[in-house]
Formats: sequence, structure tokens, C-alpha cells
Amino acid sequence: MYKKRTIIISNRLPVRIERKDGKLNIIPSEGGLATGLGSIYKEDGNIWIGWPGFVPKNDKEKVQVIEQLKPLNLVPVFLTEEELEGYYEGFSNEVLWPIFHYHPSYAVYEPSYWEMYEKVNQKFADIFAEQNINDADEIWIHDYQLMLLPKLIRALNYRLSIGYFQHIPFPPDELFRSIPWRDELLKGLLGADLIAFHTYNDTQHFLNACTHILGIPIQNNCLRSGGRSVYVEVFPMGIDFEKFNNLSKSPEIKKRAKEIRTFYNNRKFILSIDRLDYSKGILERLRAFECFLKTYPEVRNEVVLYMLVVPSRDSVPKYKQLHDEINRMVGQINAVYGNNEWTPISYFYNSYDVKELSALYVAADICLVTSLRDGMNLVCKEFIASKEDQNGVLILSEMAGASKELIGPLLINPNSIEEICECLKKAIHMSPAEQRKRLDDSLEIVKKFNIRHWVRIFFKRLREIKSIQQREHARRINPDTLTNFLTRYRESKRNLFFLDYDGTLIGFNNNANEATPTNDLYEVLEELQSNPNNQIVIISGRPHETLSEWFEGKQYYLVAEHGAWSNYPDFKWHTRTHFSTRWKYPIKHIMTKFTNMTAGSVMEEKDYSLAWHYRKVQSGLGNLRAQELVDHLRYLLPQHGLQLLMGNKVIEVKNSELNKGKAAMEIVKDFRPEFIFAIGDDATDEDMFLELPSSSITVKVGSRKSAARYYIDTQEDVLKLIKQFTLVKPQEALISYHK
Repeated sequence: MYKKRTIIISNRLPVRIERKDGKLNIIPSEGGLATGLGSIYKEDGNIWIGWPGFVPKNDKEKVQVIEQLKPLNLVPVFLTEEELEGYYEGFSNEVLWPIFHYHPSYAVYEPSYWEMYEKVNQKFADIFAEQNINDADEIWIHDYQLMLLPKLIRALNYRLSIGYFQHIPFPPDELFRSIPWRDELLKGLLGADLIAFHTYNDTQHFLNACTHILGIPIQNNCLRSGGRSVYVEVFPMGIDFEKFNNLSKSPEIKKRAKEIRTFYNNRKFILSIDRLDYSKGILERLRAFECFLKTYPEVRNEVVLYMLVVPSRDSVPKYKQLHDEINRMVGQINAVYGNNEWTPISYFYNSYDVKELSALYVAADICLVTSLRDGMNLVCKEFIASKEDQNGVLILSEMAGASKELIGPLLINPNSIEEICECLKKAIHMSPAEQRKRLDDSLEIVKKFNIRHWVRIFFKRLREIKSIQQREHARRINPDTLTNFLTRYRESKRNLFFLDYDGTLIGFNNNANEATPTNDLYEVLEELQSNPNNQIVIISGRPHETLSEWFEGKQYYLVAEHGAWSNYPDFKWHTRTHFSTRWKYPIKHIMTKFTNMTAGSVMEEKDYSLAWHYRKVQSGLGNLRAQELVDHLRYLLPQHGLQLLMGNKVIEVKNSELNKGKAAMEIVKDFRPEFIFAIGDDATDEDMFLELPSSSITVKVGSRKSAARYYIDTQEDVLKLIKQFTLVKPQEALISYHK
């Protein structure tokens, strides 16, 4: 029996390779992701695919690296210097990074970068395809360098479970829209079953991009793509709590922390740790610290800012410029405020091992995080995990993802120099009791929502989503279910077809009057009605005059305005005159008000209903106004016995005694069919699905929750489905249905 595998894919493998004395040495990473996923990729059969951070000189070195990584369950993707320059330094870090971190002016939209990004994502997919993939395997793709990969892998195997996690922020859709290749990036991600981010804001930005740029409707946190439900979730990444907590309690670390504090004469020790990047707010932090020294001269000689900046991309012009400016500012502040006995800022441009970092966390009185934009920021969590036995204060930027999760920090706007300055003063004078209370509040969260918990809940949700998709797939019309429908149909002599119009027989049009029947539709309906055993009923919310115009002279029964009008049984229109329409006055007043304040919206008055259409309204505004309108109308509904229907970009109010279900059943009871087929696409059709006999074949257009027993993916599939019935003749072989 095949053992299900987990395959992790990221830009970098959790190792680095060094050449030393003519040999290649594999050095494991101590990073958070490597720690969290260690228990997974090291299991027998599982693998991690990624770039090994190394460009081999020749094929011999390639083979050597492959062989050395194989026992570690690591599969390398070798990239050339040209590929790294275009895909990583170019598109990933000069297009995606600045846009995703809200620096659009830094973006360089170079077409050659995009071409290389596509090429390298395909290279990852090709390496993946070589791994003897099975339907049961679970794939977890990490971060913005591989946004096209979910779709590429989905194309290789439709049944795979694919998750994607983005470790950096996702920008608002109006900012994301500026990327020339934004559609391709979104479609690439939608190849996944589960797309996750650190914060709720990031998920909303992504969902908005999908609906405003690609036009995909959202239902809660779910999107429909490629016939699948794709879920977008919030899973804040944690740290290896036990590692940092245990280190902080070890005698070795405590001794080193004491040495650090002694070296700085036990001054108030303010710690900041960042990678060199313009998103980290390093210059803003320096300005705030200078403001602090200037505003509160009494703290001079009493505090020290220990600033560790980890080298990164310093050959890139923007980063080199930042590095130079940091050096200049640190030098200036130390020169102006320092003296022979005291240097205000101890600045290190270096990488430290985890033990030295732990000692710094233990030694620090204050941890200062001033990110201008950060996906999560794990430094602040590592500081918290190191403070179970010591006091300390975390000052945290509200622009970091961690600020949405942690309860105890002092939150600051990193662009407000004065606010950071005041928070530093507050932190220095904070009582031990308040420090302990704030730390304990955050400790509880960091301890529970650790890296292993993050991995666990991600995979649990991915499996739940796969189970949901399988249940949906069971309702989806496939060749087997269609064969069953057609068998029943062929054996029946009295068949009734209830067909909704808008969104079912015809796609939606921004101008409702232009959604007229096509020649293809007329042709299929005529073929269906030409069978003497069949009777078509077109059942719609449209006015009866419109249906008369479109289907004049046809032998179809027509039901208009959800049952207010019908031409059954004699093909002459009848209406229900006993319904009052006095309710229209207050409803019309409210709808008119909303039409006047919302460009693109239209109110439609029918004999027994009123509808407010917002298909032409800007997407987000239309949804907002629709919700406001519903809130305004709700209190009037019970007073007048009305029903409110929220359809596809339309809100309709009608008498609650009028619905498609009652209208359909009046025909069913009189007509007494042996076979019933009903199809529709929105809320107005649910009454019909509920009322019809349980033996009926009820079909929803789209897979959203419905009382219908089956569904098809899109409106374009409807005529293909109906046409299958026209092809069945007595004693003839059944036609297989293929999309």
C-alpha cells in the first residue's frame, strides 16, 4: 500500500553549502521554518525541494551535492547566476518585495525579470514532477518566490492536496494591481487548495484582489477556481518556543547575558535585531532614539541601544544606500551625544548564532521593533519566549503581523518619531509588576501558538478542505451521474423541465435588457420541446411582458415574477390579483434613495416585486451599499409579509407568498410528471429545489451550498447538459457527458 508523503517546496533548502579545502560541506540551518518543518521532511519518504544556496562549478559538484543531500531528504533545484539575478534578485526582490511591503516607487517592472520568474517556477515544477508523485501526496509551497508553482503542480495532477503559505504581507488590491503580471500571479496561487497568510488583513487584501482584479466572487473565505473550492485562511507563524525558553534558562546563556550587561555597566539595555531592509524602519528607529536623547537629557549615560543588523543584499543599490545611511546616522548620534565613558548606540553589522541571540534577549530590558511593514516578525516572539524568568518590555510596531496576535506589547506607529520616543520613556519607567503582566499575556500566546502548532493546524485544515472538496465532487454532475439521469429520462413518458433564465439559460449582463436569448438557446429548447414526452417551464423573476416578447409562439409554460404571473395551463397569462402592493411605497422610497447615492445602480419595478440592481457599481462599493440597503429594509419586511432575496448583484423584495417553489408545485400537482428536472443559479431557485418531490433531479449552477442535489460548475455548462437530453432517443445508446 502506498504511504502518503509530504513534499515541502521553498526557494531555499534548510541548509547552506560551503566550499572548504576543496570539499563541499553541508551546514544545517537554524531558522524557524527549518525547525518547524524538521519533524516533517526528515520522516522517511518525505522530501523538501529547494535551491541549496549554492551554484556548482560543474556537473561533478552537482552530483556530489545531490548525493550528500539525499540522506537528509533534501532535493536541490540548481539555479544559474543568470536565473538567480532575474528570478530572485530581479522579480522576487525588485517587483514583489517592494510592492508587498508598500514601496511601489522601488519596483522595477522589467519584462526580462518576469520571463525568468516564469522559467524558474517551471524549473521547480519539473524537479517536482521527477519525484514519483502519487494522488495521496500533500504539497506545501512556501512564499512569494514561488507564486506560480501551485498552478503548475495542479496541472501535473488535479487530485493533489496543495497548500501555500506566504511569509510576507499581501498588499491592498489597488497596490497589487500595479504589477503588470498580477493576473498570472493570482491564478498561479489559485492552483492551491489552501492559501494562508499571517494576518486577517493579508487574507482580505488577497480576497479583494481576486474579486476586483479577476472578478471571482467570494463566499466568506472561499473562492471557486478550476471547479474547486479554494480557501484563504489566517495562520500566524510561531517560533520554537521550547528552544528559546530553555536556552534562556541555561547557565551558559545566563552567564553570557550577565557579561553583556556588565560590559554596558548595567545601563538600560535596548535591543533591536533586523535584517538589512528598508521595510524594517531602522532609520526611523535611529531618529526616534536621537529624539529620545534630545528630549530627555536625563537618560543620557543611562541607556544604550544595541542594534544588530544582519547583512542582506547589500550589493543592491537600495540596500547599499540604506547601509551607508545607517552608518552615517549611528556615527552622528554617537558623536553628538556620546562621551569618553558612554557610547549611545552599539551597532553591529553581522550574523550571530542562536546562543548569542538568546543571551542578548535575556540581557535586554527593552526589545524595540519598528518595522514599517512586516509579515510577522519572529524576533519579538523570540524575545517573549526568553523572558519567562526575567522582566522586560516589548515595543512593537503596529505594522508588524505579530501586533495583531500578541496582547502585551506597547504598540507604536513606526512613522511617528514622537510616539516611539514616548514609548521608550514609558518602557524605561514601567513598574516590574506591569512588565510581568504584559509579558505573561504574550507568553501564553507564544507558548501555545508555537511553530509545531502552526504546522499542525495548517495540515489539519488542508485535510479538512480536501474532504470538503470530495463531498462537493460527489454532488458534481459527472459522466456516471449523467448516465443515471438519462436512463431515468429515457424510461419516462411524461417529463417536466423547470429552467431558470438569468444566470442559468443565459449569462449575466451588466445591462439586463441585453441578456436576450441566443440562437443556440432557442435551438436547444426547441429540440427539447420537440419530444412529445417533454414539457419546458421557464421559471423566472423577469416581468411577464419580457418573457412573452422572448418566447412568443413557443409551446413553453412561462412563470414570471417568481410566480406572480403564469401562462399555465392554457398559454394565456394569469395573475394573482389578491396580493396587495401597498408595501411598494415605503420600499420604493428607500430603494430610490440608494439608487440616487450609488452610481451605476438601478431600481426595477415589477407588478408584485421591486429589485435593486448593482451589477454596474464598483465591486466593493456595491457590496457595501447592498448590505446597507438590506439593513434599512429588514424592519419593514415582517410588517408587510415580505420576503427579501439576495441574488447575483441584485436585492429583490416581494410578497412572501410568491415563490418559485409554490408556482412549480402547482404545475407538478396538475401535470403529474414521471420525471422532473430543475436547474437554477441563485437564492430564488432554492424554494423550487426544496418544494419539488425528492425524486426530482435538482441542479444548482455553481457549487455553493444549496438544497439542490447536484451542481455544475458554470453557466456555460448548462446548455451542454440540457442538450444531452435532446440526444437521447428510445432504444439508443446513452451519450457520455464530458465537459
